[in-house]
Amino acid sequence: MSTLNRRGFIKGAMLGAMMAAGLVTGHAFAADFPTAKVNTTGLAVTDTTVKVGILHSATGTMAISETGSIQAEKLAIEQINAMGGILGRKIEIVQEDGASDWPTFAEKAKKLLEKDKVASVMGCWTSASRKAVLPVFEKDNGLLFYPTFYEGLEQSKNVFYTGQEATQQILAGVDWIAKEKKAKTFYLIGSDYIWPRTSMKIARKHIEQHLGGKVVGEEYIALGDTQFGSVINKIKLKKPDVIYAAVVGGSNVAWFKQLNAAGLNSSKQTMLTISVTEDEVLGIGGENLAGFYSAMKYFQSQDNASNKKFVEAFKKRWGKDAVIGDVTQAAYLGPWLYKAAVERAGSFDVDKVQAALPGYEFKDAPEGPVTVEANHHLTTKLRIGQWGKDGQAKVVYTSDYIKPDPFPKGYQ
Repeated sequence: MSTLNRRGFIKGAMLGAMMAAGLVTGHAFAADFPTAKVNTTGLAVTDTTVKVGILHSATGTMAISETGSIQAEKLAIEQINAMGGILGRKIEIVQEDGASDWPTFAEKAKKLLEKDKVASVMGCWTSASRKAVLPVFEKDNGLLFYPTFYEGLEQSKNVFYTGQEATQQILAGVDWIAKEKKAKTFYLIGSDYIWPRTSMKIARKHIEQHLGGKVVGEEYIALGDTQFGSVINKIKLKKPDVIYAAVVGGSNVAWFKQLNAAGLNSSKQTMLTISVTEDEVLGIGGENLAGFYSAMKYFQSQDNASNKKFVEAFKKRWGKDAVIGDVTQAAYLGPWLYKAAVERAGSFDVDKVQAALPGYEFKDAPEGPVTVEANHHLTTKLRIGQWGKDGQAKVVYTSDYIKPDPFPKGYQ
């Protein structure tokens, strides 16, 4: 072997080892990772680019919630490209609109994987959309980074869940509100699809079987519905200690405005919601939910160096009035985790990328350090935020780290 070739071999071996150890997160050179070796399964990867899909609702009732995810993913990709991309390749975005319609999500997922041959997809918000695309990803061996808090009871080798599952949000949140407010009676309300219904089933079981409390009412409203008068009258009649809410999308605007108009503000009624972030508050108006609580893992107001840097960059990119919610931040994690996984694997091949990510700690996450576990969920913390009239939440409680347990015993 010539001296020149020997040097090249040593350089490549050292760089590959550093990638595998997660020590190289930028400035890799494509020449050190020939396309024929890092893309053996026909993905849209060239010597200079890699295609990645973004699949969210840019239109329809869920756009109020998903626009932030699109913005966060694009920001992360722009930042990654500015650092040199992934293995020396710039990310090209192929964006599709799920249009708040679950069959459309499945159709667009198939297009991204089978026609565009994207190497990964950042996408979905509702559990209904995720359930719709999951068979497509599993059939085509695609890779999805899913950013939303959800009900758990799922684990797929084709999905990395960057939001929180039930034990990290529902159980921990109900525990906090029951203890903090000495609450015994709960009224459950959610939008009518899989995530709220399963979340309320889990919450009811925890309230009744573990906390000794009582559920005095349970209601579901059609997705996009704006008529809450009947439910509000029932709540007034039952006088629960806590309203536990999972109303999503545009319905939240009507829900909180009608609550406020009916006199059920925070001075008269305690509420803990698991579906309202800064993104929704932008439409609801801070004055309509001031004093109520949300159980999330992230709030824009968090005071740490990584979050300050993230908030500054987000506002610079999307405008000074832009806000950042829990799912928006979790969506921002997706491209960075994908970059780390590819670099640890030294390959874009999906099976190798999947195997490389568990065990990785993302120390610079805006929410604070998170770790990817073998079940493809993140170890993270629960935070309780109390909303102010300015549309921002004051963090009043932070848990210890909670390891993900998507199949909690006794709640299935």
